Amino acid sequence: MGKHAADPSHPRYRSLLMRYRLEEAAEKGMLAGSAMIAHGRGEAFDYLLGEQTIPSAYEATKAAAARLVAAKNPIISLNGNVVALAGEEMLRIAALLKCPVEINIFYRTPERMKALLDHLNGLSDELNLNVEILGASPDGKIPGLEGPRAKCHAAGILACDVILVPLEDGDRCEALVSMGKQVLVIDLNPLSRSAKMGSVTMVDELSRVANNLIEIIPKQPDVEEWNNNVGLQSALDHIVKSMGNNIFL
Repeated sequence: MGKHAADPSHPRYRSLLMRYRLEEAAEKGMLAGSAMIAHGRGEAFDYLLGEQTIPSAYEATKAAAARLVAAKNPIISLNGNVVALAGEEMLRIAALLKCPVEINIFYRTPERMKALLDHLNGLSDELNLNVEILGASPDGKIPGLEGPRAKCHAAGILACDVILVPLEDGDRCEALVSMGKQVLVIDLNPLSRSAKMGSVTMVDELSRVANNLIEIIPKQPDVEEWNNNVGLQSALDHIVKSMGNNIFL
């Protein structure tokens, strides 16, 4: 890694590594200007979760894995932060599922798309993974949305029945749910619109979820009933309890 890479002996090495990946991606032109702000907001919630996968988040991840395995046309939607933070892991998940990934970003410019596509294609070649990477030539539109973020591939997001949407924006999540799709959300904020709109929400840090999915998917879990509101409430209860235990008087 470059000169700004975190020291592995640092007690918060993983967090610092994620920040470094964002810095590196920003230098390559992969990110929007607000990327660091969005990441910092997530980190704040991760502190409250104890920077760990809580039991309800792991159960949600198992529920999401089961739905991805059972899907007829699963897909993984990626934005700039996801590509920067867990691009390799997302490609590995797609390879396990034999499904495509599709880059779909809020602030879409030709320069950003090229940087993201180049990065993902480079990773795919390096890892020798046969994963279809969509996003370069969208030929469809998500109903109910306007602007660049509505653009998608007819054979990708429009055709899917189950979609994994890490770090999603609420409006697009709602639009995908309205289309009848099962939307699997990764979001550290259990109060976000995406978290509340999703079919299954994993209140956990992106790279932890990704590694858990890589572990769980090969086990081919069965789909079981999932109450997303119960999962979100469990995450909130954990946060409230954590805050109460850490007040120093």
